[in-house]
Amino acid sequence: MSYSEYWERIFTQSEEMNALIASYWREYSGLGTWQFWVVLALMVLPLVIVYLSVDRTRIFEIFFFGYTVHILWTYADSFLERYSYFVHTYFILPMFPYALNMTAAALPVGFLLIYQYCTNRKKSFLLYTIIASAVFAFVFAAVEEWAGMIHFNKGMNQFYIFLIDIAIAYAAYFLTMFVKRMSENIKG
Repeated sequence: MSYSEYWERIFTQSEEMNALIASYWREYSGLGTWQFWVVLALMVLPLVIVYLSVDRTRIFEIFFFGYTVHILWTYADSFLERYSYFVHTYFILPMFPYALNMTAAALPVGFLLIYQYCTNRKKSFLLYTIIASAVFAFVFAAVEEWAGMIHFNKGMNQFYIFLIDIAIAYAAYFLTMFVKRMSENIKG
C-alpha cells in the first residue's frame, strides 16, 4: 500500500469511527441519559470547588501543578484509550476526549487540593498522594466500573490506575518544585 493509500484508508476509517461514536453518544450517552449528567457533574463540580477553595496568594503555582496533572493524565488516557486498555464509555460530547471530565477536572482538582493542603500545612505530599491515589483507583474507579462508566481491557485494572495516579502526581509535584526553584533563583 502506498503512502497516500494508507492515509486515504485512515481518513475513511476515521470518518466511519467518528460517525459510529456520534451515533453511540446520541443513543447511550447524550443529554437524555443519567450518565451524561453524572459526567457533566464530574466536570463542573470540581471546577466550582477549586474556584471556591484555591489559595489565591499562590494561584499560579497551584494551577501550574493542576495543569501539569491535567496534561499528563490526558496523554496517559489518550494512550490507554487508543489501545483499549481503559475506556470511558460515557462522555460529555463525542468530539472531546472521552475522559475529559476526569483528566481536566476531577483528578487535577483532587490532586491540586491535596498539593495545596500539604504545602500550606507542611504535610507529606508524597504520603497523601498515595492515599488519594488509592481512593481514586480502588474506590472511585471501582464504583465507575460497577456503574458501567469505565471498562478495563487487556489486563488493565485498578492497581495500574493507582500506579499511574502516583506517577503523574509525583511528576507534577517535582516539575512544580523545579519551576518554583527556577523562579526563585531568577528573582534573586
